[in-house]
Amino acid sequence: MATTLEPLLDALDASPAFAEAADALTAAATVTAVPPLRPAVIAGVARRKAGPWLVVTSGSREAERLAEELKTWAPDTVLFPAWETLPHEKLSPRAETVARRLDALHRMRSEEPPRIVVAPVRAAIQHMVPGSAEVEPIVVRQGSEASLDELVSALARFGYGRTDMVTSRGEFAVRGGIVDAFPPTEDHPIRVEFFGDDVDSVRVFAVASQRSIGPADALVAYPCRELLLTDEVRGRAIAALQREPDLASELHRIADGIAFEGMESLIEVLFEDPPVLRELLPASTRVLVVEPKRTADRASDMGREVEELRVAGWEAAAEGARPPAKATYATLDRALGAGRAAIGPFREGGPEVAAHTWEHQHGDVPVIAAELKRLLAAGYRVLVAGESQGAVDRIREILANHELHLPQYDGRQLAASRGAVAVAPIEEGFASEALGLAVVGEGDLFGKRRPHREPKAQRRRVTTLELEPGDLAVHVVHGVGRYVGMQTREIGDAKADYLVVEYAQGDRLYVPADQLDLLSRYIGGEDPKLHRLGGSEWNRQKARVRKAVRDIAGELVKLYSERANSLGFAFSMDQPWQRELEDAFPYNETRDQLAAIDDVKADMERAVPMDRLICGDVGYGKTEIALRAAFKAVLDGKQVAVLVPTTLLAQQHFATFSERYSPFPVRVAALSRWVGTKEQARILEDISAGKIDVVIGTHRLLQKDVIFADLGLLIVDEEQRFGVQHKEGLKKLKTNVDVLTMTATPIPRTLEMSLSGIRDLSVVDTPPEDRHPVLTFVGPQDESATAAAVRREMLREGQVFYVHDRVHGIEAIASRLRKLVPDAAIGIAHGQMNERQLERVMLDFWDKSYDVLLTTTIIESGLDIPTANTLIARASAHTPTSSSPPSAR
Repeated sequence: MATTLEPLLDALDASPAFAEAADALTAAATVTAVPPLRPAVIAGVARRKAGPWLVVTSGSREAERLAEELKTWAPDTVLFPAWETLPHEKLSPRAETVARRLDALHRMRSEEPPRIVVAPVRAAIQHMVPGSAEVEPIVVRQGSEASLDELVSALARFGYGRTDMVTSRGEFAVRGGIVDAFPPTEDHPIRVEFFGDDVDSVRVFAVASQRSIGPADALVAYPCRELLLTDEVRGRAIAALQREPDLASELHRIADGIAFEGMESLIEVLFEDPPVLRELLPASTRVLVVEPKRTADRASDMGREVEELRVAGWEAAAEGARPPAKATYATLDRALGAGRAAIGPFREGGPEVAAHTWEHQHGDVPVIAAELKRLLAAGYRVLVAGESQGAVDRIREILANHELHLPQYDGRQLAASRGAVAVAPIEEGFASEALGLAVVGEGDLFGKRRPHREPKAQRRRVTTLELEPGDLAVHVVHGVGRYVGMQTREIGDAKADYLVVEYAQGDRLYVPADQLDLLSRYIGGEDPKLHRLGGSEWNRQKARVRKAVRDIAGELVKLYSERANSLGFAFSMDQPWQRELEDAFPYNETRDQLAAIDDVKADMERAVPMDRLICGDVGYGKTEIALRAAFKAVLDGKQVAVLVPTTLLAQQHFATFSERYSPFPVRVAALSRWVGTKEQARILEDISAGKIDVVIGTHRLLQKDVIFADLGLLIVDEEQRFGVQHKEGLKKLKTNVDVLTMTATPIPRTLEMSLSGIRDLSVVDTPPEDRHPVLTFVGPQDESATAAAVRREMLREGQVFYVHDRVHGIEAIASRLRKLVPDAAIGIAHGQMNERQLERVMLDFWDKSYDVLLTTTIIESGLDIPTANTLIARASAHTPTSSSPPSAR
């Protein structure tokens, strides 16, 4: 757990430079400070000068990082996040985002509000529902009196969806005298058990097992929607019908009390001059803008973008689509008020809190240790921060090796000429003579940014059985049946929850909730017949499968034991260039990435040939793992072959490898059908002569004329997409060389071999840091929404996948798209095109020759189009799950 550094702010209070800066900020002036120093300055000012303070940043990522570091100095800091959607879009923000916003507002209106609330400028200029700060959460405590019916009504009114079994945030379920609810702000769902009108117990339970984990203080449930369908809102919808006849359908639904996706876009229709965040906070709130010019530019860009999209919406309306609702951002002057302070990187007439960062000493522990000893001797207070207790222990040991012995920070003030090491999420530090304080982050010491904690949504991910009524389910003992739903049954004096599964001839099996591990969702490709309860067919099928598995396993174990006993090449330990390449990686590695990289390196450094499978979703960093492994092989004088299933993937990998290896004398080549005959001949000659270090290609690499001088590593991307003949060629290449296979969807045999230990397995299932959640909207075809989505991507120089599940009619859809968005370049790709045509279109899309790619589900095969941020799926109900669009993969 992180340690609060608030006592160190006493050192700031004693500094004349800080006192001058605090006075300037209170007087709405601008102060200059380097970025690592800003959290300490802001926290110190908020403690010294009455507030609360609204701190506004240019973007959501900046707000999240600033809030995280501010909590180290001022633990009562809260983050007010922005919606993931634009005001006019017919998409609702995520329930978790809404709940966090309302929680922050509620806390800011309390008797002891937090001193600091951090918000991105997008949240500051957004119009809000009047009265949002007065919304009280549902609170149910053990031992209190409460009505079950009133609790159910309140949850429904707050936008929670009623289900048979709670599996996701924003859901609730009722079974007899029990109410299960999953507030979006909680890590686990809450179970409230009633005895009449008394709350008998409030407990936390696990989604996967549906079993209680332990007692809870209370059920505290904030709304899942900011626009609640109160009597006032419904009356406003009726009144707006005459003013806005084009929006009659949506307004009628609100008037009838029916919630729907994207109804928040009508806030400015329902309320005249709705407030902004600052106007909902206490009147004493002071505003502080971080990097004011950048923040103002961002606000201007967003306002212009929304207006352009509104104009595009009206142009689409002229073609017969629905007109857009009135939805805008407020002006920056209104959002921030007239008397606002600022803190930035450049002097603009205000005072400066002088400090320097450790940028020039990054990663040089001896130099930093020597400088810290000098600063301590000069009377500085010194604090070194580590991400975890393990990191703190490691830092103390390393510094001790350089004759710098620092204790662990005990949470109290440091005296002059004293230092300590603390558990704190500080990435980069500073040294300030004016403050007599030096802070060193973990990233300063080790020369690279620390891996951030997993995004909150990932840390709080839930596992679930994922069964919906009507789904096929497999019971370990009884076989395939159809899931009906949850039921509460009373047997004797006891009540229990059961999952009901229906089998052939209408027989039903009641599975107790505490036996969920016996059930799984059916994931086969075909539609099977239901088994009979008590029948023998299920046992016969299992026996046949066991025999087949034993036969295959015997062959595979023999094959792979021979491979394990063969002698390969033992690569050397990491060399300086290896570390230089890895330090140049522009992102933070995830925990899984680092573990997989370590696994691969350990395998390569053994004399036994490596055969490792890296399994991870698209975009989770498998390519970086392969890139580092290939570089390690090249540094030992070995050649590397990277085998990919398509020409486009070959081009993408070639571009990535070439860019990352550009500072080093490594030669990379691509070999595919798009390489000319003369160029191919030259590349083949250079491969056989050992002049090419890394060659990336399609199945062209498996042909007989490709002869390597000294192949040391084979990397196979998406092995399951190669045919039988290609795999026979693969077997020849694999002899006595290290093999690294990467896939998002391993074939069953490959996965079975990995899980059984025949092949080594590394799983990368942690998404990259700050990865934006996929926002999904399901609804009827709406041409205005389609046009707006395309134009939005074009405005930010992005691209769009438009997926149609059938070849028939695809040209007509293209024609309609060209009318809706005349300035969009549209490409078409489908499975009935010949291979060369298809590859040409895909390469052109990757090269940004097209804004929109209208395609069938042929695109499901692991493409990396970094600028394609939007996917529109048409008639997706006919699309099989196994061929789902990329956003679902």
